[in-house]
Amino acid sequence: MKEKSLNKWAPVAAVAAIFGLHLAAQAPQHNRVIVVSLQDRKLALIEEGQVTKIYTVAVGKPATPSPVGTFTIQRRVANPTYHHEGKTVMPGPGNPVGTRWMGLNVPGYGIHGTNEPKSIGNAASHGCIRMAKADLEELYNLVAVGDTVELIGQRNEETAALFSDMASPALQQPTVLALNAPFQEPAAAASKADATGSATDNAAATQ
Repeated sequence: MKEKSLNKWAPVAAVAAIFGLHLAAQAPQHNRVIVVSLQDRKLALIEEGQVTKIYTVAVGKPATPSPVGTFTIQRRVANPTYHHEGKTVMPGPGNPVGTRWMGLNVPGYGIHGTNEPKSIGNAASHGCIRMAKADLEELYNLVAVGDTVELIGQRNEETAALFSDMASPALQQPTVLALNAPFQEPAAAASKADATGSATDNAAATQ
């Protein structure tokens, strides 16, 4: 029974190893990679070659799809202030980017919260990664500037294995992530340290 149980996890371990090796080649100083399957609408956090967290996600809608490729976390902002077309929203329940901002090194995109929790799990955003509050704050505390973020557009063998029901016990605990309108990086987070700053939306709409 024990041997059979170990075999059950073999595909997941292999996938984690693949992404772990990829991360080492890209940024040797880090041993973490975030993998987002846009088709599956799931996000996995892989640390030291092990899948530690899996969250259900919402992604960019067809008209404003999420970018695909390999990126890094460039900014981290706690309790950002939101700006768009002359409108300013201070930190709080109505803030479109929620309580945390993790900006990517592609201009205008990041992982953040939402004031529309029902959008989680759908292709509903303008391109960013939009998370539910509890999941967002948990992930924020687990990652750092420089961590690799893989945004994968089409399901493949690796993502199918990674996000299968056997991939992680975390699947038994519903969690949430999503994509929103493209944003400018929060100016107050220009350094590679945690900061409280503002998030500026470059898109025509925010939700």
